[in-house]
Amino acid sequence: MIHSSAPTPGHRIGFVSTRFGQIDGVSLETAKWAEVLRRLGHDCFYFAGECDRPAEITQLVPEAHFGHPDILSINERALGLRVRPPELTDQIHLLARHLKIQLYEYVRRFNLELLIVENALSIPMNIPLGVAITEFISETGIPTIGHHHDFSWERRRYMVNCVWDFLDMAFPPNLPALRHVTINSEASRELSQRVGVSSRRIPNVMDFDNPPGPPDSYGDHLRRDLGIAPDEYLILQPTRVVRRKGIEHAIELVRRLDVKARLVISHASGDEGDAYAERIFTFARLLGVDVVWASHRVGLQRGTDDDGTRIYSLADVYPRADLITYPSILEGFGNAFLEAVYYSRPIVVNNYTIYTLDIKPKGFRAIEFDGFITSDTLRDVRRALEDRGFVEELAAHNYALAKRYFSYTALEEELSALVYASIGGAK
Repeated sequence: MIHSSAPTPGHRIGFVSTRFGQIDGVSLETAKWAEVLRRLGHDCFYFAGECDRPAEITQLVPEAHFGHPDILSINERALGLRVRPPELTDQIHLLARHLKIQLYEYVRRFNLELLIVENALSIPMNIPLGVAITEFISETGIPTIGHHHDFSWERRRYMVNCVWDFLDMAFPPNLPALRHVTINSEASRELSQRVGVSSRRIPNVMDFDNPPGPPDSYGDHLRRDLGIAPDEYLILQPTRVVRRKGIEHAIELVRRLDVKARLVISHASGDEGDAYAERIFTFARLLGVDVVWASHRVGLQRGTDDDGTRIYSLADVYPRADLITYPSILEGFGNAFLEAVYYSRPIVVNNYTIYTLDIKPKGFRAIEFDGFITSDTLRDVRRALEDRGFVEELAAHNYALAKRYFSYTALEEELSALVYASIGGAK
C-alpha cells in the first residue's frame, strides 16, 4: 500500500477522470461530491487531462484527456474493426504505462488515501487511462471508488470494436480494493449481471437544502443577448447536442405550439461529433423554428470571453426560462430534470427508462410523453406557459420531493458511509 495513514483532519481523497470543469454531468456531479466531502472534513485533489481546479491540488496529464490526439487516434482505429493491428496494442500499452507512472506520482505527491474514479472505469473514451487505473489499483491495493455514470454497453458506438479484451479488463474491472457506485437501478442490475459485482446506488443530487435566491441583475440582459424578444417564450433545452437527447422532439414541440418562442440550446455537441448537430440545425430550419445555439454564451460560471462578451451560468438561464424541454431517449440519470425542479421550472420529459424506474415513482409531476409529441402534450405545455398558479403548485410539489430524495443531505449520508467502508473511520 502506498497511501499513508499520517494524521490529517479527515482523509485525503483524489478524484481521477479524463476532464473536470465542463458543464457535462460527470464534472457537475464530481463538484457536488467534492463539496459534500469537504463538508465532512476531507481534502480533495484532482487528476485529469483537463481541469479547472486550482493548480496546487491538481495533477494535469494531457494524455488523460479523451481529446488528446493519441487517444483520438486509438479510438478511431479501435471502434468499427474486429481485428486489432499489433501497433495499436503497443500504443495502448505504452500510453497506459505512462499514465500509470503519473498516477503513482499523483498519489505520492498528495499523499492520497482514497481514489474516486469518475467514469474513467465505466465508458472507454480513454482506453489507456482505464487500463492504467486498473493496473495501478491492482499493484497498490489503494482503496478506490468507481463512480459510474455511463457504461460501454449503453452506447451503440462501442458495440463493434477490436479491444474487447481491454474493455473486459478495465471497464469496469472486478478488483478487491474497488467499490462500485452506480447512479441508477438499471445500471446496478446490468453491472451485477455483466461483471459479477455489487454496487451502491447513489443518484445525482442538487443542494435542495438551500434553494436558489431570486435572480439578480446580472442576467437582466440575457434574453436580449440571446436575441429573444420581450413577447417571446424562452424554451430551454439544457443539454449537449447528442443523438440520445432527442432534441428533434423539442423542435417539433415548439413548432406545434404555434406561439412566439425560441428554443435555446445551452450546450455544444461535445465529444460525439457534429453530425447530429447538423441534423438538428437542418430540421429546425425545415420546420421554421428559431433556435438559439447558446453554448458560447453559457458556461460553468459567469464571466466574459476574450472579446468581452458576457457569459452566463446555467443558474442565470434556468430562472428566466418559461419551459424546460428534456426529450431524452437515454439518460444515466437526469441532471436537467433535477435542475428544472431546483429552479422551479415546468419540464417536458420523454419517459426515458431511468426516469420511469427511479424518478417518476417518487411522485414527481412533469409533462410527459412516450416517444412522440401528442395533442395532450401540447395542451399541458400551453397550460404551463399560461397558468402561473399551476406552475407554482407543480414546482412546490416537486421541490419537496427532491429535497427528500436528491439533496446534499442525502448524499452526505451516503458518502460518509461509503468512505468509512472503503478506508475505515480511524487513522
